[in-house]
Amino acid sequence: MINVGIIGGAGYTAGELIRLLINHPETKIDFVFSTSNAGNKISKVHQDLVGTLDLEFTDTVNPKVDVLFLCLGHGNSVKFLEANTFSDDTKIIDLGNDFRLEADKVFKGKSFVYGLPELNKEAVVSANYIANPGCFATAIQLGLLPLANAGLLNKDVHINAVTGATGAGTSLSATTHFTWRDNNFSYYKPFTHQHLGEINQSVKQLQSNFAADILFMPNRGDFSRGIFATLYTEFTGTIDDAKAMYKDFYKDAKFTFVSDEELHLKQVVNTNKCLIHLHKHNGKLLVTSIIDNLLKGASGQAVQNMNLMFGLEEATGLGLKATYF
Repeated sequence: MINVGIIGGAGYTAGELIRLLINHPETKIDFVFSTSNAGNKISKVHQDLVGTLDLEFTDTVNPKVDVLFLCLGHGNSVKFLEANTFSDDTKIIDLGNDFRLEADKVFKGKSFVYGLPELNKEAVVSANYIANPGCFATAIQLGLLPLANAGLLNKDVHINAVTGATGAGTSLSATTHFTWRDNNFSYYKPFTHQHLGEINQSVKQLQSNFAADILFMPNRGDFSRGIFATLYTEFTGTIDDAKAMYKDFYKDAKFTFVSDEELHLKQVVNTNKCLIHLHKHNGKLLVTSIIDNLLKGASGQAVQNMNLMFGLEEATGLGLKATYF
């Protein structure tokens, strides 16, 4: 069995991770770390786990676990690893953004691999340290990578993407209260979202001469979970050319599929899937890419990476599951 430790156990991504791992046939949860909840039952925070998981949060760690998942706020993974030491045999999967960029990927001699399996599967298989992609970044990259792989991203890319309320985490703010979010819609961080760095990095990994702009408008939706992203750019080929290119690029992908039908968000919520749809109009290719932000955009993809790192079948433990939201 794979012995697992989870850091930052009270948040949404940690909750999803716990639900996945207690049903995973090859994992055992050793500890769930949360300084603010130490001594409390995990089911007091993740209340759907009453009667399922009889484990308490702790403020101590087992430094010899097989794999450590970091479910901390952005910028806090480095601080935690500076304060805590783990065995050289402990694999680490960081769900934050601390190690995603090339400039940040090496920490205390540990080199983190960017864990988008559709892009870096071979590197993930041999990795000991993984930087799990961001949720918006996952949906957008999976919509763009086939074009980049073919060297066809030569003009600006326009992106409009909507995320559910869980994308903001559990901490309350002026824009996360129910009375503000319900029956409401807004944008935030226009053209400057933090996931743009990793998106550009992955595009240039496949198309080194990419020099256009990725113009990204992130939006808040009044639903709990999911990301619905639409991307368009110039494309001279036919729609059949585009479909053939995308289906070939993802032919071996376990969770990314190209659909001939128009998409809606409920097709991917509570799954680890990314679904993609293509539409051609007047020289523009419209790509729709949809995921569950907490699963394929976070915890599901983290388990997918863990499976690859430990030599398991990629989809192990990522079938149908119960979830709290």
